Amino acid sequence: MTMTVLGPLPDTVERLDVVREWRVDELIPFLDKPQEAIDEAIARLLDYRDDAKAQIFVPPLIVLPPAPFTGHRTYVVVNQKGGAGKSTTCVELAAAWVAMGYTVRIIDADPQDASITGAWLAPIFDGVPEAERYNLKHVLYGRQPLDEATYETAVKGLYLVPSYKDLDLVNFDGKAARDGMLRAAISRSTVPVDITIIDAPPSLGKLSVNGLVAADQLILPLKVSGLDKKALVDLQETITSVQGVENPDLVVAAAVLTDWSKSKHAAQIAATVRRDYPEVMIAPARRNVKAAAAPNYGLPLRALDSRATTAVDYDQLAQLLLPAKEAA
Repeated sequence: MTMTVLGPLPDTVERLDVVREWRVDELIPFLDKPQEAIDEAIARLLDYRDDAKAQIFVPPLIVLPPAPFTGHRTYVVVNQKGGAGKSTTCVELAAAWVAMGYTVRIIDADPQDASITGAWLAPIFDGVPEAERYNLKHVLYGRQPLDEATYETAVKGLYLVPSYKDLDLVNFDGKAARDGMLRAAISRSTVPVDITIIDAPPSLGKLSVNGLVAADQLILPLKVSGLDKKALVDLQETITSVQGVENPDLVVAAAVLTDWSKSKHAAQIAATVRRDYPEVMIAPARRNVKAAAAPNYGLPLRALDSRATTAVDYDQLAQLLLPAKEAA
């Protein structure tokens, strides 16, 4: 099988501005007021042409360029609300890091049909008997080590731990997925990957908690047209709980405003994230028609059109989170 090799985006691609100060902070005192008051504050305080445009906010405490790391790093991409762009965030960040020289493994911990395995990347089972095609469920039941469920994909340097609908059984079975089980499986893995990305399901059950416990850093995708305040509060409580007991080193690294388009609502969501996660990088992933079609080809968007805005935005975020591997 011919594998796709991902290279750097062209130097001529236009990048977003990176800002250290953000006018949307001025909206924070108004966020608990009625929507009419928030709309009035947006109109009064923001220059819609400049302050509401697509740009990446990096808090002053985050050092740029990012420091190199050695060994292995695990990210979890999580949002309690479905349709937030989790799978896109996982695949496109993974593709960008592969293009930067890293070897990346995606763990598909979402049992929905529209998850990464079900609708996007396919594991390559060449030469593996059907009875030995293991997946994440086998790992979380303790039947197989993680390495036995790790497969190549059509992208060179990108691996996948697949899952299917029956993974949902794990959430209701006390014998499976004890807290810390996925973390232990990752720590025992000998597959030579630099980065593992966990695509957590849109619920706060055992699968999501296992992802939070296993991760070093968390990426939070938020669809700008679908802010669910209660879901955000519930997720924040779960993150705080995990940080307090099972994983005190877990860091919320970035929020991605997915399906981004210039609007008052986007500014409101950005201000909400600034209030709730003041030390987090915030980046837009601009809306692009080709992004929705990429899963049909079984490839990341950047493999189909490296100049597509969504691919460019995730590429830039990836470079703000990690240096290119050759620089490390």
